[in-house]
Amino acid sequence: MIELWQSLHPVVQGVLKGLAVIMVIFPIGGACSMAERKVSAWIQGRPGPNRAIVPWVSWIPILGPFLQRLGIFHVMADGGKMLFKEDALPGHVNKFYFVLAPIVAMIPALTTVTAVPFGAYLDQAGKVIPLALADVDIGLLAVFAVSSLGVYSLILAGWASNSKYPFLGGVRASAQLISYELSMTLSVVPLFLWVNEPGREATLGLTRLVEFQSQPGFLGGMWFIFLMPVSAFIFITALFAETNRQPFDMPESEADLVGGFHTEYGAFKWGLFFVAEYAHMVIGSAVFTLMFLGGWNPLPWVPLADLVGWLAHLSPLLAHPIAVGLLSIGIFLGKVLALIFFFMWVRWTVPRFRYDQVMEIGWKKLLPLSIANLLAYAIGIALIQK
Repeated sequence: MIELWQSLHPVVQGVLKGLAVIMVIFPIGGACSMAERKVSAWIQGRPGPNRAIVPWVSWIPILGPFLQRLGIFHVMADGGKMLFKEDALPGHVNKFYFVLAPIVAMIPALTTVTAVPFGAYLDQAGKVIPLALADVDIGLLAVFAVSSLGVYSLILAGWASNSKYPFLGGVRASAQLISYELSMTLSVVPLFLWVNEPGREATLGLTRLVEFQSQPGFLGGMWFIFLMPVSAFIFITALFAETNRQPFDMPESEADLVGGFHTEYGAFKWGLFFVAEYAHMVIGSAVFTLMFLGGWNPLPWVPLADLVGWLAHLSPLLAHPIAVGLLSIGIFLGKVLALIFFFMWVRWTVPRFRYDQVMEIGWKKLLPLSIANLLAYAIGIALIQK
């Protein structure tokens, strides 16, 4: 299968990769929307979505009612509604940029996922080979650079709406991104100071971070969330702000801005904004998993290669590259889904901050903490390397 893929023309590979990204991101957006409502219902002690069902499925005993109560057919109903609902275009908006904004929102969401490894397999020599659409040495830099462009869609939507509430939402989005992007960037510098030790080829690749959490020894197999907990805390807090998730959802803040930047939007264009938001949340969770939770390694101090060795004793088929690849993807996705649940749990538990509190946390709390954290680890790493 690997040889067949490598034999394809690069243009064909690029088209297939692009289609794969679209076919994954859009269903994930719908699934996250459904999960959001189910999680909120569980937290608030109510049933949640449990009515929609396809008629011929309802005829299946036991399974039909179970799927109906689970609410998975609401995803189909929501998708159909967004596609076929009248997509009104208000007369007072700047039409070209108004339509362009949700398209711009999707570009970073569909692009950044290409630089994120999502699994691995072992070749014949026992070397761990990452699975990624584009495993580049500047992986984290590519994710940061492209994902930060997503704020332009919010600014463009707010400005093109020619309405004061969307405009204020766009202004808040730009201020919030600048405030928390500095802390997020500084929080990951200690990790790369650690992995780019003297004598090694320098890299900003996410795969190297997983490799360093797969080494033998106490510090070698320790996940970075235990080795650098302050960096993990700063990164996850900034990630909430960067993805506009409550309690940092200032750009939409319906309590004082009606709907914020998307007030004038509806139907499919409105749906694109939220598919992009969920995509950024998924990609952010994946990057956090790679940097702080060992990536595709099942447990701290238990790398994927050791797990494959144990499985090989049970059956040689379990050590086949395809089986190992599927296993690693399952481990990785399990961690990502746990983080997505954490995002939703926080949204329905913690009240929204005021705008002045969001700015104060970003500039007066998180940024000094990230600078102090960087200095502490820079000095510590320098002393250890001596």
